[in-house]
Amino acid sequence: MKLLFIGARLFDDVAFYTKKMGINTVLTESNPQAQNIGLSDSYHLVPRGMEHPKEIAIKEDVDGVVPLIGIDEPLKDVALLKEELETNYGLPVVASPLNAAAISGDKIKTKEFLTKNNIKTPEHTLISSGEKVDLKGFPLVLKQAQGQGGKNIKIALSKEDVQYYLEEHDSALVERFLDGIEISVEILRWKNQTVPLVPVYKGKTTLDCIHPLKKMKKAPLNIDDTEIGTDAHNYNQSIRKIALNIADLLGTEGTADLDLIFDKINKKTYILEINTRPSGTRYLTAASSDINPLHELVDMATGSWNSNNVIKRMKEYFALEVPVGNYPSDKNNYQFREFQGENSWIIHGPENHQRITIRGKKEENCLKTAAQLNLNLEKFRN
Repeated sequence: MKLLFIGARLFDDVAFYTKKMGINTVLTESNPQAQNIGLSDSYHLVPRGMEHPKEIAIKEDVDGVVPLIGIDEPLKDVALLKEELETNYGLPVVASPLNAAAISGDKIKTKEFLTKNNIKTPEHTLISSGEKVDLKGFPLVLKQAQGQGGKNIKIALSKEDVQYYLEEHDSALVERFLDGIEISVEILRWKNQTVPLVPVYKGKTTLDCIHPLKKMKKAPLNIDDTEIGTDAHNYNQSIRKIALNIADLLGTEGTADLDLIFDKINKKTYILEINTRPSGTRYLTAASSDINPLHELVDMATGSWNSNNVIKRMKEYFALEVPVGNYPSDKNNYQFREFQGENSWIIHGPENHQRITIRGKKEENCLKTAAQLNLNLEKFRN
């Protein structure tokens, strides 16, 4: 079995698994300085775009293609590659098709999709610098149609803030700011089989736009019963049902990440966006459920993936993820990217942006491990 992987940045998350499964790996990468290119059995340095990966997939006679791309911009091109290789060569490409990629990659199209399907999403409107803007109900969230990682997002506290934003950007998508809790859930979907994984707690919403990667996160989500009006298990199951419904409506394939907010004021859950790419919460997902989303992509490409098998393998652990910047450890490499047992931890991420994800049988086990690692959790509590 031979697979082509597109993109080296995330390859260290699958390298140990592919070696264990005896899979021959071919990697394409456009950056000659990229880490992880030496972890594959062979690699090709290619220009940006999907034309060369397509040619290599055909020339190398691979059995499947797994794009390991964590940014939105190339996803439409990946979808076109998928369409051509699957239609003309019968070669599976584990990524979402064009319609799903186009909608998820554009926040305005995402809003239209959610509204059309009667799915709760924060109140929103479009504004432009050439029109009279009369907004009320501050604070408001200002966004661009494209962008990720908090880029070009601003919390406007006044009309002046909106005017300053429109001086820099000609237009904006405006949402009502919700005082609540940020939630994420990853979704696996392949050949019309869908498995929503564990809901993740990403922290409370803040007016200073702190990105979730800079917050302490937990899984599974555990909101106080008095806040949600039901027990945490039932609430999490309701989120998983929402995720399953949206993935099926959108027709995602491979892995996707759904972002939600629980509004503490009106006790309702709103959908923000869905991203058809690997999630930043994938380590928490793996720690808490024992299902590694990127490993599942490999199984999809080899033809061995089955949703019922995934459901049977899912476990229930508590998981905690802490940003550590730079942490002295020799374990930040592909050989240590699998959790060992019910109380274990891994370190991951590039220099200055490292994180430690801890698995425990219960929350107190995670806290004990955090103390042993000398992690200061108090500065993350909000």
